[in-house]
Amino acid sequence: MMILNAKSAIAVHMTGHGGHTVMPRWLVHLGGPGLFAVAILDSSPIPLPLPGSTDLLLLLLVSSRGNPFLLAGLAVIGSAIGGYLTWSTGKKGGEALLERSMPVRFRKQLERWTKEHTILSVFVAAILPPPIPLMPFLLAAGAFGASRSRFMVSLVSARILRYGLIAWAAAIYGRIVLLWWTRNLASWSSAILWTFIGLLVSGIVYGIWRYRRQNRSASHEAALG
Repeated sequence: MMILNAKSAIAVHMTGHGGHTVMPRWLVHLGGPGLFAVAILDSSPIPLPLPGSTDLLLLLLVSSRGNPFLLAGLAVIGSAIGGYLTWSTGKKGGEALLERSMPVRFRKQLERWTKEHTILSVFVAAILPPPIPLMPFLLAAGAFGASRSRFMVSLVSARILRYGLIAWAAAIYGRIVLLWWTRNLASWSSAILWTFIGLLVSGIVYGIWRYRRQNRSASHEAALG
């Protein structure tokens, strides 16, 4: 019921004078459930090809008079679910995945930093904006022995701070965001939508293929060893 009310409020305030749509209709239909799904994918082992997708969607939805507490909460919960999936993947074979996806020098630095500052490494990676990558730190936390409880406390704390700040800024400065969108991007909303969908589908397909390939290689090496 709360999600439906939030979507209704967004739809009302996304319509400008004379019935012209200020924000694209597809964004209205995404609403809270769409934000929740994007947040899960954004922190999962198969992340979205567009870094900061959750941040941008949260910013636009709250700027359009969506409930900032509800939307920020959905983003935090979704990110926690996706992060837990990544931590679990790291715990089951993250070292092999990191070896195949990262340069040796960076991997060794990440391993040392994670082992020495487990909680801090997750917190910093989860609170900093793009282009700081999140997935390697979440994988490393699982691979190098971070406990589930400490990992989740660190991740959720960072996400509450990050998404809370974005929701607050959007609630305060939402008019500027809407004005900027109207002046610069409103006429491109359909192109943006199809580009986003294309990148999303391509990223998911590629991520699944790469994840399965790496798992097969790791299992094969383990069998030979």
